[in-house]
Amino acid sequence: MYLLAFAGACILVAMVPGVSTAIILRQTLRAGRGSGLAATLGNETGILLWGLAAAFGLSALLVASQLAYDIMRVVGAVVLVVMGAQALWQARRGAPAPPEGATVAGWRGSYLAGIGTCLANPKAAVFAMSFLPQFVPAGQNVPATLVTLAVVWVLIDLLWYGALIWAVAKAKEWLGRPAVRRRLEQISGVVLIGLGVRLVVESR
Repeated sequence: MYLLAFAGACILVAMVPGVSTAIILRQTLRAGRGSGLAATLGNETGILLWGLAAAFGLSALLVASQLAYDIMRVVGAVVLVVMGAQALWQARRGAPAPPEGATVAGWRGSYLAGIGTCLANPKAAVFAMSFLPQFVPAGQNVPATLVTLAVVWVLIDLLWYGALIWAVAKAKEWLGRPAVRRRLEQISGVVLIGLGVRLVVESR
């Protein structure tokens, strides 16, 4: 029963747009479905690592250390602002997107973008630490249950983002028009920079 309740909560969390959604959509629009999936796998690797950290108490160290939290917050903000600036520069140049699945290096870059933005976001660690334990039933093995919940979280995220990528890929003919692509790059750039600025100025 607790898994069903947790799964419902995960669906609601996944549907709320945030940094992960912005990164995954941008990679999908830039280089196709393969890059979007690679960014998703990177993001979910980060989610799983934060979930495991919460299960074994490691994320508590981040929460307890203001310095570590602030360093990660600034690093995460810089990553987002740089990616946003790249998007705006790409929109200004109006360079055509590479064909879908063109290079493995492109997939690797998308994967690193996904995992990098997730791991550089201290709020993801705080959220994992506060979100997962709420669904651990009394009397259960806490670390084992938290690991199970983290895996369920990742699987639901994969299903949601997979559906999102599929929908975007279906609309690729219209979204791939040069004028539309430039506008989407501009929007994603502004959103990423805005998220980065919000991350660096927000307190806990």
